[in-house]
Amino acid sequence: MFQTIRNAWKIPDLRKKILFTLFMIAVFRLGSYIPVPGLDRGALQSMIGEGNNLFGMLDLFSGGAFGNATIFAMSITPYINSSIIIQLLTVAIPALERLAKEGEEGRKRLASWTRYGTVILAFIQATGLYFALRSGLTNSGVVPFILVTFSFTAGTAFLMWLGEQITEYGVGNGISIIIFAGIVSRVPSSVIGLVNNFKAVQGAQGIISLAAIVIVSAASILLVVFINDAERRIPVQYAKRMVGRKMYGGQSTHIPIKVAMAGVIPIIFAMSILSFPQTIAQFMGKNIQIFNTTSWWYIVLYFVLIIFFTYFYTAIQFNPIEVANNMKKNGGFIPGIRPGKPTSDFINRVLVKITLAGAVFLGLIAVLPQIVVKYTAFHLTLGGSSLLILVGVALETVKQIESQMLMRHYKGFLD
Repeated sequence: MFQTIRNAWKIPDLRKKILFTLFMIAVFRLGSYIPVPGLDRGALQSMIGEGNNLFGMLDLFSGGAFGNATIFAMSITPYINSSIIIQLLTVAIPALERLAKEGEEGRKRLASWTRYGTVILAFIQATGLYFALRSGLTNSGVVPFILVTFSFTAGTAFLMWLGEQITEYGVGNGISIIIFAGIVSRVPSSVIGLVNNFKAVQGAQGIISLAAIVIVSAASILLVVFINDAERRIPVQYAKRMVGRKMYGGQSTHIPIKVAMAGVIPIIFAMSILSFPQTIAQFMGKNIQIFNTTSWWYIVLYFVLIIFFTYFYTAIQFNPIEVANNMKKNGGFIPGIRPGKPTSDFINRVLVKITLAGAVFLGLIAVLPQIVVKYTAFHLTLGGSSLLILVGVALETVKQIESQMLMRHYKGFLD
């Protein structure tokens, strides 16, 4: 990874992209310390508590901005929720599906609607936070309401713009990079907290708890790296054909189907969806116990949502019917399978099985650390979800850098 980044630094164009990405991350971190006027920091800190609720995870994803009562307190979760809603509507509504297939113009319109949805959801979530934090406000009334809600909403809108700029002019997926930067900024405090927990717990219990956390964390990282590159290769044979006096085709290739085709997106989607009801509950002055991250209700719901979003996002990315039709047009076929519908059915069966393995893997890695914390004396700020996002985003960003280097015909970076 470091070798790839070092070689990319030698290319002026890529160096500019990397520097632009680092500058945008610096802007994000700077904004994480700009407080919202009239808001008591201690009120948000009390909501985070021991980190055993979704507000603790929101503080983690925002890089501490939630606990510091800053303009970026809501992080980028409203944008993710808006993206989920638009994608679900695209699948359910034929008119939106046709719009998505219209090319660049259609995608621009859907992106515009996603932005509008982000602002609406951000305002709703900001309103919920305002009513949950009324005891921590120096003043109450219409003016403080407008000031707090508009500050939170504007902060989320700015983060959305920041992520789009990174995606267009920088390196990697902007939204993932922002979440990655927020989690990385919390690593030092998490390590300090783990050391303090170890000092507080005496005897064999502390050693066993620490060993369990270290083993689970190391195994999670190794498995993420392994599964990220794992794929099922479906062999494809192209028939020979004469064009004029030349012979074309006859070569063998394969269709690569990745086990973790959706990457860390299902994790981000699931956590964003689970954070929204808790905010609405705070708006009504209630606390829903099932959204406590150490409760079995939350763990099971979290696991199910990860599996659902893995299948959902994979279905958006990979269309077996389209792949089968393209193969048929080019004279390709899977040995032993007839072209057309039998081919698409075969690819779909393989995709369902592979996606199930990837979904169960993501779910287990996400919930296992929470189960370990539930039955040990240690409190973890960085759980399995955080490790998945950190490793997944890092690997994906490095791959994008490598692909851009290939486009520029740079050789020798894989030595």
